[in-house]
Amino acid sequence: MTNPATVSTTLTDDLIGRFAVAMRDLGVGFVRRYHRLQVHVAQPLPSAPSLIVSNHGFGGAVDLNVLALLAALDDLSDRPVTLLAHQMAWTFRMGTFFDAVGAKPACEASARDAFDAGHHVVVFPGGDIEAAKPFKERNRVIFSGRHGFAELAIDVGVPIVPIVTAGAGESLLVLDDGQRIARYLHTDTLMRCKAMPVSISIPWGINVGTVGLVPYLPLPTRLETSVLAPVQADEGEGAGTYAARVQDAMQHELDRLTSRRRLFG
Repeated sequence: MTNPATVSTTLTDDLIGRFAVAMRDLGVGFVRRYHRLQVHVAQPLPSAPSLIVSNHGFGGAVDLNVLALLAALDDLSDRPVTLLAHQMAWTFRMGTFFDAVGAKPACEASARDAFDAGHHVVVFPGGDIEAAKPFKERNRVIFSGRHGFAELAIDVGVPIVPIVTAGAGESLLVLDDGQRIARYLHTDTLMRCKAMPVSISIPWGINVGTVGLVPYLPLPTRLETSVLAPVQADEGEGAGTYAARVQDAMQHELDRLTSRRRLFG
């Protein structure tokens, strides 16, 4: 006899999954139209699995860079894609939603499982620190010395494909990344959240911390996404040097995209 509780849970998960996919598609359409997304492709994605490394724009679940990346990948590859996301989503019991759109907790085990399944894997090495960067640093790629992604690529034997998006930092005004606030509130240890950004956005006005977790009305900034050529590790190259080369390539491209850019594109 079927357990009614099990049936109810399955139906609930199915509804959440359908809602998640619908919201993903809505978000992708939003950046294509409202943000006039332009995608530049230097070289097609590899036919075999690769590690896709991207920069954050602002926020978490509603980061415009994530939506721009998804839009680009929809046009570039039929291969399944796994996005590595902050553990916070699963901590707050939103895992079913994120699982439905191909996201998994950001850890080595998730990445290896995805590669074993033949997926491309997407990682945002800058994490919450880059996602909370203030307006004056909106055109910086910030990895804060992290190179675990490069170590993973070397170990698994996959190339890194850098993808850079410009413009999201103009969708609201971030005054401060809030790292000191995060340390004071101990969110860095309690929730692995090292930043609590202080921002001004529509409709929330001045806000501390939570705009990265809830939707805001972004200003109509134009987004540009560049898919760069794959970067292979040189023989004997260390993860730190490899990661720095990838970051430098991404920063160079972001500088190019923003060199003649006017506010809001």
